[in-house]
Amino acid sequence: METASYINFTFILFIVLFITAYYWYPQDKLDFQGCSESTPCCTSKNRFSSNSGLASETQIHKLKVGTPQHPLDPLTVREINKVRTILSSYEPFLSSFPPIHFLSLDEPDKQRILGWNQGDPLPPRKALVLALLNGQSNVLTVDLELSRVTSHEIKLGAGYPMVSMDDISAAIKVAASHQELNQSAIARGVPLSELSCISPSPGWYGPDEEGRRVIKVQCFSSQDTVNFYMRPLEGLTITVDLDEKEVVKFIDKGRGIPVPKATNTDYRYTAQEKPPEMEPLNPISIEQPKGPSFSIENGHIVKWANWVFHLKADQRAGMIISKAMVRDSETGVLRSVMYKGFASELFVPYMDPDENWYFKTYMDAGEFGLGATAMSLVPLNDCPRHSHYIDGIFVSSDGKPYVQPNMICVFERYAGDIGWRHSEVPVNGFEIRESRAKVTLVARMAASVGNYDYIFDWEFQTDGLIRIKQVSLSGMLMVKGTTYRNVYQIPKQEEMSIPLVSENVIGVVHDHFITYHLDMDIDDTNNTLVKVHLVKEETLPGESPRKSYIKAKRETVKTEEDARIKLKLYDPSEFHVTNPSKRSRLGNPAGYKIVPGGNAASLLDHLDPPQKRSAFTNNQIWVTPYNRTEQWAGGLLVYQSRGDDTIAVWSQRNRNIENKDIVLWYTLGFHHVPCQEDFPVMPVVSSSFDLKPVNFFESSPILRAAPFLEKDLPVCRPADGRF
Repeated sequence: METASYINFTFILFIVLFITAYYWYPQDKLDFQGCSESTPCCTSKNRFSSNSGLASETQIHKLKVGTPQHPLDPLTVREINKVRTILSSYEPFLSSFPPIHFLSLDEPDKQRILGWNQGDPLPPRKALVLALLNGQSNVLTVDLELSRVTSHEIKLGAGYPMVSMDDISAAIKVAASHQELNQSAIARGVPLSELSCISPSPGWYGPDEEGRRVIKVQCFSSQDTVNFYMRPLEGLTITVDLDEKEVVKFIDKGRGIPVPKATNTDYRYTAQEKPPEMEPLNPISIEQPKGPSFSIENGHIVKWANWVFHLKADQRAGMIISKAMVRDSETGVLRSVMYKGFASELFVPYMDPDENWYFKTYMDAGEFGLGATAMSLVPLNDCPRHSHYIDGIFVSSDGKPYVQPNMICVFERYAGDIGWRHSEVPVNGFEIRESRAKVTLVARMAASVGNYDYIFDWEFQTDGLIRIKQVSLSGMLMVKGTTYRNVYQIPKQEEMSIPLVSENVIGVVHDHFITYHLDMDIDDTNNTLVKVHLVKEETLPGESPRKSYIKAKRETVKTEEDARIKLKLYDPSEFHVTNPSKRSRLGNPAGYKIVPGGNAASLLDHLDPPQKRSAFTNNQIWVTPYNRTEQWAGGLLVYQSRGDDTIAVWSQRNRNIENKDIVLWYTLGFHHVPCQEDFPVMPVVSSSFDLKPVNFFESSPILRAAPFLEKDLPVCRPADGRF
């Protein structure tokens, strides 16, 4: 019997990623020379330009040659190649070059970066490397100037680096050659040529699952659809030892569950057999007759309106914002707001104790990498016209660099929102109508982690606010096959906890939690967290016609224990990060507050193994002292970790955080109870939180912003003259 040669084992998450990494996204030049029914005429002295982000020959040359201009710039292609050369001649690796699971810039000490100015020599460039050798995790520092390894530590505790492309391919190959898998697929009526498999991470569930690096493999039918996620072979799970490359466990308990049909599962536009039941939308675009207002210098320094920050792609975090500064509206001086911000971990537990489901408790950043799973963005749909695109430069397991093209886009957004306004009815003899449009700057990336797509936005506003619109969720549900075709077949419908989203398809209830690392530096590194409690006060008898009111009471948070915060709707507080030594003219400390949006809390037992690993979701807010080794909420080594290197563990030291260099951690959460509208592809669901200035400016920073006038904009009309 044939084995892997006839099986179309598709792992979209990594295979497509690998292929696209070597090709630049094509760009079609747009020409607005004429008018037609589909192309309106626009009267403007400036021609519209198309800039979908395709790298120019100069940019490609720079990627290959490598010219870092800033201490935080990511490693270049040349530097990654040099790291590989150094490791190839490193004594412990001479007999066997280890698989590289993560490689990035080992950032210089924070104080050195804060003291660096443009034009100064760059600090020594170093690389941080996570490699696996003989089943052990090796953490190395490579000095590129000295051309040698300067630090080498073997991590003997629990946890491994994120899985590599080679790991995935090996697991698929091992599963493909397993005779029982082939027999099960045939018995279920799935042609082996139409079998597609993915490799979920295993989590950790006690000592019985320690001592070996494993991965799960589950399979689907891709017959008559590209959306194989909707056609699971339920009850079929293969556990593969990644190092020994062998099957260690095979479960097949779902042969009586039919494979869901392919009908209506293909989500591609070209596959739709009828038009949508809605009036068609005309094309829409934001035109910028004078071009974008932002600039990107040396590939990573973004300048827009009153903001300046450093932006780069990262294999694990996806996108990192550093040294975010906003210009003072009175003095024009750039002031520090945040030293570093990024998505530190993304935890997705599914709520099914079944033998084939209990382990699905993903930690996507530490297990797979948000940057490693990011695909090229789609111009005009992921990002509007006039966007600027930034590439990611990452490393494959053989230590060689590859380019992830068009991974991040930067653009200005105007959606008809208002920045501020006020009108006066002419009762007092004058009439006022003042309004300002809100235009913002967005840095965006999208990670396709298997079935789910996560869209990450950092939005900067001229009033000093930073909105982290994280995260928007889309993609496909992870579904479970069932014998039920409709709810009437389900016993005790009133107790139904398994949402049926299509015939023979259950959308399993699950959560999403995204924890952010926010190293706030308000005007300097000496910052303090202040809780502003909103407390109900009752009036004294005869004091007022009112019986109650609310007072704001401030409390300085002194220790990590006091900074473990659960959000409470009926016991509200504001949370301010302030600089006690930077005061306004009125004496208020300069600060920023975190403004939560819609949120959710984990309901899992704290002793449940997945919750122990993701204990960073036990609270929505944590504050810790700055420590360059404490950046990943779930720990440095997450794959099969036990939860002994998380914020919850670090915070137990109960360190002093008053007037210190502190890091704010915020967890955004979603409970997802699937419904029919999520089938076969989910409309985007979003939530966000804000970092908002509080007494940071002397007054409104957009008071003197100019309004838009008709003469400033082009006049666009359809070719037939209709409006």
